[in-house]
Amino acid sequence: MSAATGSARPTVWRAMAGNPLRFLFSAWPWRALVYVVTGPVVGTVWLLTAILLVVVGTLLIPVGIGIALLLCVPLSAIAFAAVERRRLGLMDRRPAPSPHLGVDRADRADRPGLRSWLRLRLRETATWRELGYALLAALLSVVDLVVPFTFFVGAFVQVSAPALVGNGDQIMYGPGVTVDTPGEAWPVAVAGALMAVVAFYAVTALAGARAALARALLVRPVAEELGERLVEVRASRARLADAFEIERRRIERDLHDGAQQRLTGLIMTLGLARLDGSAGELVERAQDEARAALAELRDLVRGIHPSVLTDRGLHAAVESLAERSPVRVEVDARLPARPPEGVESAAYFVIAEALANVAKHSGASAARVTARTDGRTLVLEIRDDGSGGARVSAGSGLQGLADRVAVYDGTVRLSSPPGGPTILRVEIPCES
Repeated sequence: MSAATGSARPTVWRAMAGNPLRFLFSAWPWRALVYVVTGPVVGTVWLLTAILLVVVGTLLIPVGIGIALLLCVPLSAIAFAAVERRRLGLMDRRPAPSPHLGVDRADRADRPGLRSWLRLRLRETATWRELGYALLAALLSVVDLVVPFTFFVGAFVQVSAPALVGNGDQIMYGPGVTVDTPGEAWPVAVAGALMAVVAFYAVTALAGARAALARALLVRPVAEELGERLVEVRASRARLADAFEIERRRIERDLHDGAQQRLTGLIMTLGLARLDGSAGELVERAQDEARAALAELRDLVRGIHPSVLTDRGLHAAVESLAERSPVRVEVDARLPARPPEGVESAAYFVIAEALANVAKHSGASAARVTARTDGRTLVLEIRDDGSGGARVSAGSGLQGLADRVAVYDGTVRLSSPPGGPTILRVEIPCES
């Protein structure tokens, strides 16, 4: 999504700057009220949780577990910030991406696991910025409660003045100022209605200010996100261009050194057969050469795009890969409909490369391939019982897989602790 498209999405400030009457009768004032009122609830829950973690953690420091509990305080702010980004949708319908390094990007550290995740999160500036915002939000909760209560309760009392006076009650506004007749009550009611309008604008302005603060501290800037994605796309495109050039040279080499040499030999053998009267042995040799050349051409074509994938789909193609694999492979593919051709092809080559890596490097005795789709996302998982220790690094086959999947805005996640098992999970957006 471009920055222009994102900025055009409706925000509360755009609504307030428009037609005042349309604003008052729209959903924005009520969205703002919900945003302001629910803020103290979320902030109070987090604050009580943080205080409990600090108190218990401090008491248990001699035992050792106290340090872990204290480290949970900034981590709890991550969850609080995630809730705040979801609540931000009430006031601002623009995307609110997390400033944290994503799981797929975190895999670049080549150390998947809880310890790596904790180290990454505690070193991120975004985590401590979210902790500061959580403390600030807890303090501002008092303002979030006082402003709506003061305005709306005052407006309600004034609007109901005629009814209260009609029942014989007397309304006192400060020392010596009372309303006890209908003639005095109706102007007060009109003022109360105007106060209600002011209350909606005041609460909406407060909610807009709080939303702006949340976006500034908790949301990844659009320019930064687009810049990182552009860098990734450029790097991925460069690697794909190199991979395509390498693949072109491989095909050229295979044709020159394999099928072309065999066909040349076949031509020479047939030429000798024409000169020799007893050509039976030469013809038999020519047939063997022709069969070998045909087999090599079939293997080459299968490497470019297998016919079984085109004719019968991903399930049959993966089963064909499993049959040819030197490692025992179990296939569990449940695809109610075929994905788009490009996604299907990318998925096939991802599985083919993954199984090749299993056979060459993992030392596994068995592997399992699962494929699922919900109509929007194709999910692949390749698991083996090998020695583990696989890494995504420059020039590796796994990096090539990530680049191939990135073309379709997909993600590759790898878990391969020493000793195994190795799990490669691929998710590719698609529409069946």
